[in-house]
Amino acid sequence: MTAELFDALRRGREVGRPPIDDDALGGDDFHLALYCCYELHYRSFAEVGDDREWDPSVIGFRLGLEQAFERRLRDEVGSCSAGDVVAGLYQLAVAPGPSLSSHLATVGERWQFQEFAAHRSAYQLKEADPHTWAIPRLVGAAKASLVKLQMEEYGDGVETEVHATLFAGVLEELGLDPSYGHYLEILPGTTLATTNLISLFGLNRRLRGMLVGHLALFEMTSVTPMSRYSTALARLGAGSRARRFYDIHVEVDASHEVLAAEAMAAGLVADHPELTADVLFGAAAAHAVEGRFAGSLLDAWAAGRTSLRSPLPC
Repeated sequence: MTAELFDALRRGREVGRPPIDDDALGGDDFHLALYCCYELHYRSFAEVGDDREWDPSVIGFRLGLEQAFERRLRDEVGSCSAGDVVAGLYQLAVAPGPSLSSHLATVGERWQFQEFAAHRSAYQLKEADPHTWAIPRLVGAAKASLVKLQMEEYGDGVETEVHATLFAGVLEELGLDPSYGHYLEILPGTTLATTNLISLFGLNRRLRGMLVGHLALFEMTSVTPMSRYSTALARLGAGSRARRFYDIHVEVDASHEVLAAEAMAAGLVADHPELTADVLFGAAAAHAVEGRFAGSLLDAWAAGRTSLRSPLPC
């Protein structure tokens, strides 16, 4: 699928629709193709014309991938009942799952944290952007709460405090390349799926409730892991610049937890109760996809091998 997509984009021809024979939940070929389709709406690629963003054949190709991805998500997560949205979110926030932060804080090695940072670069170097798609699609309390959350993600308008900029500092301090998209070709599908999930929700208005649920769970499960990542970096001898990205999240996400659940998510379902199940599904999908991502890294490290498609350059 990626061979078909890349060749068509480079040559300026229509994109065909080859059969999907890869795992739609975590396949390398599947999620690289979907990620690159989505990337046309973010920063695109040097060899691709700007007019391809809304090319009908590209959109058709992407739609086929999205439909397969959504079907697999629904199979994996199941249906979510439309109960109390805040209680449901807090229940998901404490659901068990593999913990990368615990491993890295206690026994993780420097090369493992470097790999972890490379994995996260797919999202963190455009942190907040996929969730920002929701702003024009919300109203009232939900919209106001989301804007407040996103402003702090963007450093309250201070360029050096933008979270994506701070994460580039993490990469530099770890001896990695901070260039946008630099590690894309060695990221496995289970990693790209974590970012594709947000773009899927963000670029489809009908899934706006799922996007709100995803962001709510993100904010509600941030403080403890971010604190552990900072602890891991301190243990590994990293400087304050590397830890600042994580320390900032510890500072702001405690208030974000309440804002996301009790103002943004609750505000959305107060105006649109029919979206309650969607909000909870978005949170549950985030938990499932992030769990698969974490498990794949921990399994690789336990086996003494790289968690990437190929090892990081020395």
